[in-house]
Amino acid sequence: MTLLPPFDLVVRDSELLVTLAGDPIPGGWVAVSGGLVAGTGSVGTEPEAKEVLSARGGLITPGLINAHHHIFQNLTRSYAPALGGGLFQWLTTLYPLWSRLDEEAAYVSAWIGLAELALGGCTTTSDHLYVHPCAGLIDAEISAAREVGLRFHPTRGSMSLSQEDGGLPPKSVVQTDDEILADSERLIAKYHDPAPGAMCRIALGPCSPFSVTPRLMSESASLAERRNVRLHTHLAEDRDETKFCLQTFGRSPVEHFDDLGWNEGNAWVAHCIFPTEDEMERLGLGKTAVAHCPSSNMLIGGSATPVTQLTAHGVVIGLGCDGSASTDHASLWLEARTALLLCRLRGGPTAMNAWDALRIATTGSAACLGRSGELGELRAGAPADLVVWPVDGIAFAGAHTDLVEAWLRCGPVRARHTVVNGRVVVRQGELNMPGLEDMLGRHARISREWQGVLAR
Repeated sequence: MTLLPPFDLVVRDSELLVTLAGDPIPGGWVAVSGGLVAGTGSVGTEPEAKEVLSARGGLITPGLINAHHHIFQNLTRSYAPALGGGLFQWLTTLYPLWSRLDEEAAYVSAWIGLAELALGGCTTTSDHLYVHPCAGLIDAEISAAREVGLRFHPTRGSMSLSQEDGGLPPKSVVQTDDEILADSERLIAKYHDPAPGAMCRIALGPCSPFSVTPRLMSESASLAERRNVRLHTHLAEDRDETKFCLQTFGRSPVEHFDDLGWNEGNAWVAHCIFPTEDEMERLGLGKTAVAHCPSSNMLIGGSATPVTQLTAHGVVIGLGCDGSASTDHASLWLEARTALLLCRLRGGPTAMNAWDALRIATTGSAACLGRSGELGELRAGAPADLVVWPVDGIAFAGAHTDLVEAWLRCGPVRARHTVVNGRVVVRQGELNMPGLEDMLGRHARISREWQGVLAR
């Protein structure tokens, strides 16, 4: 059916519209109706609309998509005792604090984290909540996502292999395989929406080889196939992980992942820093996608995803913020810029440009979440998820020849407007909803209690 004006919303007068579904349009506009893109066009052809949003002095792009995150960790950002070691030391220092997570903490941290992502131009995010000391934590996150208005892909994360059983996490933060599988079934039945344009989809996310049993991995893969949901985990993130897998399972992390039925086109993984050449080829053939998380990996592990090599083997790359206690921010713009710089540092000036980084943060991440051809593009019939980025003022003085390069090389930049499913979530750089100060107060109370820090 052809949609006719007046539309619900028109975003117009941009310096440049980048749809990623066709050529960029100078002065372009986007029309929105019923939460979908109704059309795009060039200056002078703007249709009528009930609401007009100005993009003057701005760049319009599809909304950024976050393919890997641990939002609850914003309650322990830059936690000083965990700052000096590698991944395993960092985790074992923070596990006791995270064991205090309850429904209020999950809801408040998710509300703050999702709001931060929206302010940074993110319109869809996954989240990997793998600490479950009590029930209802994913439910609390979904409630927050509905209030903030982001498109949400929570993964039912889990840990079932405690220190007593040869794993890394303490008993206080693990569950049994059967508890995890039962709750996974419950969440899929209650919240997973397979329809086009869905605002919430569930994935299954056993955390890592050193924190879950092989049985949980294999049965999660079977459950995901039966219920047609996606799988997510950490993979080949750290050299200590490789040592653990070789000593415990007699095989590398990627071999373990493959042997348990995960490399079959239904999974995306975070990091994948240390695969061998043969393992990269194996992942490419299995159509496993990778969420690249450059800041966190450089801060904790001193290395990063081999993007160029993985891409050469047919592995699709998306972008993730990763944990709010390792990256310590939730700006996908900053992650995209870091990915650009890191790839050029490692591979030379032709290894990546800003357009490549934008595609990784949009269509690449959409593929990670199983939404290729639906999210990450602005074309008629696609969900109306878009961002207006300022490309004017002092930071952009002199930048005229390529506004996408300018967007990522100049700055720093936050969203002027963020639109999700046709709804204006961020307007003029501010959240378009009440409650922020109250949430910040609740967040400060919880995080200070966890860390034993008195209010000043």
